[in-house]
Amino acid sequence: MFAIFRKEISGFFSNLTGYIVIIVFLLVNSLFMWVLPGEWNILDSGYAGLDTLFFLSPWVFMFLVPAVTMKMIAEEKRMGTIELIYSRPITERGIIYGKYFASVSLVLLALLPALIYYFSVYQLGESPGNLDRGGTIGSFIGLFFLASVYASAGLFASSVTDNQVIAFIIAVLICFILFMGFDSFAYLPGLKKLDEFVIRLGINEHYKSISRGVIDIKDVVYFIAVAAFFNEATRLHMQSRKWKKKS
Repeated sequence: MFAIFRKEISGFFSNLTGYIVIIVFLLVNSLFMWVLPGEWNILDSGYAGLDTLFFLSPWVFMFLVPAVTMKMIAEEKRMGTIELIYSRPITERGIIYGKYFASVSLVLLALLPALIYYFSVYQLGESPGNLDRGGTIGSFIGLFFLASVYASAGLFASSVTDNQVIAFIIAVLICFILFMGFDSFAYLPGLKKLDEFVIRLGINEHYKSISRGVIDIKDVVYFIAVAAFFNEATRLHMQSRKWKKKS
């Protein structure tokens, strides 16, 4: 697993993928927070907070993370290198989690420079330091968990097709449903009695819960369980594909 992890990390920063992800994430958020006029601009709003960052980032990651994961398995299958990996003493689970932890590490590397926003806003308040530290830390943790689920969904999408573009589209669709779809489904006619249950099936409710600064074990278990579900679905799909080829 570590060999796969190291290979993917090396690939991220040898073909500029890693740098582009980090730069795009910081650039998009910076434009809305500091440059483009409007209610999301911290200077225009007159409120020293990071609400803009934590509102926009799930949407930015919704496209960036699938862009990272779309070729992880699809490209291996298209080029035939997946067979070479199979020939080595490593299980499907080792392949998947090596790739998964590599993409999660890239997410973490993208989030670390965002701490600059925290220190900037920390000093911008009428009285420096008047910032909800608990809520901010919780929001960063929630954002990391959210992007980690996106990574597992993106990896699954990459395993079901040989085409990177299709893998990207499938991953974005899955991420959108996970983030906003359940909130919308909850208000469909006939689901009034189940609306709270349906909403809690989606990411958004758990992300908002952690963002309040209270790390509930239920929210943490939810994120880990959803990520594990998609990773195991990826493993089963790859395993079934391998057995089909053998038969």
